[in-house]
Amino acid sequence: MTVAADIEDDMRERGDLDASRSRERRCLASGEVLAEDKLVRFAAAPDGQVVPDVAAALPGRGMWVRADRDAVAQAVAKNLFSKSAKTKLKAAADLPDRVERLLVARMQSDLGLARRAGQAVTGFDNVMRALDAKPAPSVLVEAHDGAEDGKRKVLGAARARGLKTQTIEALTSAELSLALGRENVIHAALKPGRLAERLIFDAGRLGGFRQVSSASNSAGSTPAPNERHV
Repeated sequence: MTVAADIEDDMRERGDLDASRSRERRCLASGEVLAEDKLVRFAAAPDGQVVPDVAAALPGRGMWVRADRDAVAQAVAKNLFSKSAKTKLKAAADLPDRVERLLVARMQSDLGLARRAGQAVTGFDNVMRALDAKPAPSVLVEAHDGAEDGKRKVLGAARARGLKTQTIEALTSAELSLALGRENVIHAALKPGRLAERLIFDAGRLGGFRQVSSASNSAGSTPAPNERHV
């Protein structure tokens, strides 16, 4: 199977993002009615365990909670999943951590697909060159734990060119490196497309489980002379 076919199959399995943004669900924890891109779906496994369904693909009736660590913890503590399902369910205390891990894994999978499909570049120099390419990247991916000066230089260069890029800083360098098959990845960029859109979608949700930036448009100063960009 080709990479293009892999991506097409994967898109069908994970659903349409535009539809997810337009559909609304009620959060179990707060009672708010929110678009699906602000929520995480949960489902009941056959053994009665509550499981995160970050792709919204598992069978059965879904239970939706705002994509936020405290909201999921509240749903567990107050037994809201059982109340919603009107049957006894078991929700583990580590459910917020499990959601975080699954969102990270989903983003890493998409980054890997983008690399294989030639839709992603890595490394400071390659990203800077990509800013002048046609089409220019629609998403800049910066390691959360990367040097701030280097990230500001990339973002500043994008702004200077008038590019309307989204910036994701939700993943660590180790997580990016694993996804993209290189060591010490700090900077990456993705061409416009469905994979880029889905990364933004999931980064926004992951931001509720990590105290890091999920997506922004900030730019700023230049890096220190001795910084090593990767």
